[in-house]
Amino acid sequence: MSSKVYFLPWDRRNELYNFLKVARIFSHVKARNFVAIKIHFGEENNKGHIDPKYVLPIVKIIREKAAYPFLTDASTIYVGKRSDAYHHHLIANKHGFTIDACGCPIIIADGLRGTAQVQVQVNLKHFKTVEIAQEIYNADSFIFMNHFKGHEITGFGGALKNVGMGCGSKAGKYAMHHFSKPTINQKYCIGCRNCVKHCYQKALTLVNKKVVMDRQKCAGCGQCIVNCAFKVFVLKWNEEPQGVQEKIVEYAAGVLKGKEGSHVNFLNHISKYCDCFSVPKNNPLMADVGIVAGFDPVAVDQASYDLVNEAYGKNFFKELYPQLDPTIQLQYAQDLGLGSRKYTLINC
Repeated sequence: MSSKVYFLPWDRRNELYNFLKVARIFSHVKARNFVAIKIHFGEENNKGHIDPKYVLPIVKIIREKAAYPFLTDASTIYVGKRSDAYHHHLIANKHGFTIDACGCPIIIADGLRGTAQVQVQVNLKHFKTVEIAQEIYNADSFIFMNHFKGHEITGFGGALKNVGMGCGSKAGKYAMHHFSKPTINQKYCIGCRNCVKHCYQKALTLVNKKVVMDRQKCAGCGQCIVNCAFKVFVLKWNEEPQGVQEKIVEYAAGVLKGKEGSHVNFLNHISKYCDCFSVPKNNPLMADVGIVAGFDPVAVDQASYDLVNEAYGKNFFKELYPQLDPTIQLQYAQDLGLGSRKYTLINC
């Protein structure tokens, strides 16, 4: 069955409020609902996050329904500016996500230290239960604001990744990343220490001017991969990435179990790497495309994937990561009943 997906070209992005009103994708929001607007507040030096000015039109529509919106995200497993609620608030404020700018408060979903979680039973291939950030679980309904971009493990990150990985507690994120730990090809290592500097888990050290890893400390976050210019770190592309994609989808199933949500993908600042990396080099690699919205996260991601490739003139994500098949997440999500890869694109 085909799902309706709505598209607003980027040169009309200032029409976001009217676009969302026409699309009517917030019809699940009821009066006095606590509505979690799940977003990424951005890492320091990384400009890939959604501009906070696009939050206000969404908040306005929710408030028109007499509901209670709040911005939210969960803590990271690596030690950085978003690894606890205190510092997460500070970086969000620095990037402009204030009550005055956005019209609603921020509530970090997994508490002060990232340990506030609820177990949800899913009984799927990889997980029997998933560990969801507590205030995500407590929300009545969801709106997911997703920045669509490349990703070094999943090929691309969009709605499904923001739901699954983004809403897991720290323990949940670790469970999804656990087997995505890279191996080291020491012959390429020049001992520059850049990976050591960016390994927030302190899993990397230099021995005889070559990097070594303590795999017990490694969280599988991928900071070393992005910050190494010499291809020292290697993932087993035939194993880990497929499993990680499936695990993210299973977490998404847990988040959405018994709840309704809608998904808004921003196809701008489309870069190679995840927005979690605190690196200024994560620059856009193509022109901005537009905004895609709908109820169905699978269809919204599939449409986003297709629109980016169409605008680029060839498969953008295959060119970035030839070893990866990013459509695994789409097919697995469809197989689990989270949505449909078939969609009807409606230009607004």
